[in-house]
Amino acid sequence: MPFRLPELLRCLRRSTAGLRCHICNMAGLLSSDKVVTPSTTRIGWIGTGVMGRSMAGHLLSAGYSLTVFNRTSSKAQALLDRGAKLAGSPVDVARASDVVFLIVGYPSDVRRVALDPSKGVLSGLAPGSVLVDMTTSDPALAAEIADAALAVSCAAVDAPVSGGDRGARTGTLSIFAGGDKSVVQKLEPLFGCMGTVTYMGRPGQGQRTKLGNQIAIASTMVGLVEGMVYAHKAGLDVERWMDAISTGAAGSKSLDLYGKRILKRDMEAGFYVHHFVKDLGICLKECQSMGLALPGLALAHQLYVSLMAHGEGELGTQALILSIERLNNTRLEGEPKPDTHSA
Repeated sequence: MPFRLPELLRCLRRSTAGLRCHICNMAGLLSSDKVVTPSTTRIGWIGTGVMGRSMAGHLLSAGYSLTVFNRTSSKAQALLDRGAKLAGSPVDVARASDVVFLIVGYPSDVRRVALDPSKGVLSGLAPGSVLVDMTTSDPALAAEIADAALAVSCAAVDAPVSGGDRGARTGTLSIFAGGDKSVVQKLEPLFGCMGTVTYMGRPGQGQRTKLGNQIAIASTMVGLVEGMVYAHKAGLDVERWMDAISTGAAGSKSLDLYGKRILKRDMEAGFYVHHFVKDLGICLKECQSMGLALPGLALAHQLYVSLMAHGEGELGTQALILSIERLNNTRLEGEPKPDTHSA
């Protein structure tokens, strides 16, 4: 008996889906019996800035071959000196790699690097390869990239990180992964070179985890610098004050990472103000779509935007102290002036 048209279409869709799964399961890194090792897995890395340079360096130290691309090639020189190869474009990195990591600046950069039809990573990856985006970016874009990767028989993982430049240097980053769980598990030897990975769920959930992380950090940073300014005006030794509170409930990673940097007026970026403004802007956009009011997030965003207005976007996030100092016409350096209004 001949097939009716609807039945034929359903059969064709099942066959196509089955063929795609077969390709994914049998080709390249996604093969179930393929193990990630330095001798079997070629790594690509796009974005060798403050964070990416150290993160990629750990993979080199673990023995993995590395092909890198950065718009400013001089920023990759330290990796090239250690044996990495320089590619001319993201698609060239993809053609030489089984797994491509990227950590760039903005969602627009992620879109261009991953999805550009002629020069993007997905236009050059072989079936069974994996794209890992470690940029803090838009959750909806992460889901879009995952769909685009699936369409070319590859996989994509969104895996933003927390821990700053110190965590990147020491290989102790917290990594939040969204995507296919089995792919994330397969990549654990690579993530383990950079820190500790936690699987968070479907594509985009890694990004949402990082956004929640940034919301918590933003309010913590406001509290830290306000506490420091208060301690200064109250006549306390601010460094001694920080040591005293660090072992109590006020202790935090932000205090550990940035407290003494602030006292030394060390505003060098471990994480740029302009990137943090970008992150908090994505958070606010997500909150608006969810009908969620987070006033602490909005305040922190505005304080960091004020740093941008003063041309301080290239400083580190600890530069928030400058905004609070300006509001109070004070400066932490030197002895605090006595409070003439005290009883």
